[in-house]
Amino acid sequence: MENDDLMAKQSEERTILMEEKKNSGRTWFFRGMKAGIPIGMGYFAVAFTLGIAARKIGLNVLQSGFMSATMLASAGQFAGFGALASGAGYLEMAVTQIVVNLRYLLMSSALSQKVMRDQPFFHRFLMAYGVTDEIFAVSMGVEGKLHPCYMYGTTATAAPGWVLGTVLGALLGMILPARVMSAMSVALYGMFLAIVIPPAKKSRLLAGVVIVSMAMSALFTKLPVLNQVSSGFQIIILTILVAGAAAVLFPVKEEKEETKNAP
Repeated sequence: MENDDLMAKQSEERTILMEEKKNSGRTWFFRGMKAGIPIGMGYFAVAFTLGIAARKIGLNVLQSGFMSATMLASAGQFAGFGALASGAGYLEMAVTQIVVNLRYLLMSSALSQKVMRDQPFFHRFLMAYGVTDEIFAVSMGVEGKLHPCYMYGTTATAAPGWVLGTVLGALLGMILPARVMSAMSVALYGMFLAIVIPPAKKSRLLAGVVIVSMAMSALFTKLPVLNQVSSGFQIIILTILVAGAAAVLFPVKEEKEETKNAP
């Protein structure tokens, strides 16, 4: 009888823990969705020009939307369009994509250290789909460890903006005035400012890193030799230099307890 009572109590405790874990994941998901709304809005405007570029090289609306749905990478997609237009082979296209998108390897490595340690591999695998510059930025800005559901929520609101913008760009972009298209492209910079400024106000170190990164990026654009480096490699080099220097000079202490991670 006592054993039955003990087993019933343990079963009830397991049920409570599973429910708490489920609710925690739901909370993280909606928190991520909220963070992804401005990203999705920025993506929509930028992807509009992507849809136009896709139509110019001969892709139809369905192909344009499918490409954006399976590849959340503007630089990689524009590079792919150039390769397709020039009649490049599969090997050349693959190498181009690896070079242009190599920075995501660094982002994924950083996120792998940010995710809660008790999360299984399949969560980390699924999170990789949503690793973009902007989603990475907001995810790394979360205090403490990161729950996978946060990135799921962020991707759930950001990715549709990217796909929808591409589709509408492929449908309507060819008939819109050039001034409208130019104005829409400014949305990307506004989105970055919305992501960077709030955390930079809270941390002088982060604000300093942002300023140094901007200054070094300007040097890569203006100096004779450095301006020959592709944009993808520029990001990789600057990430290693700036982030590496910040990590060495201003190390962040690892939180021993993950109880503070609940949103």
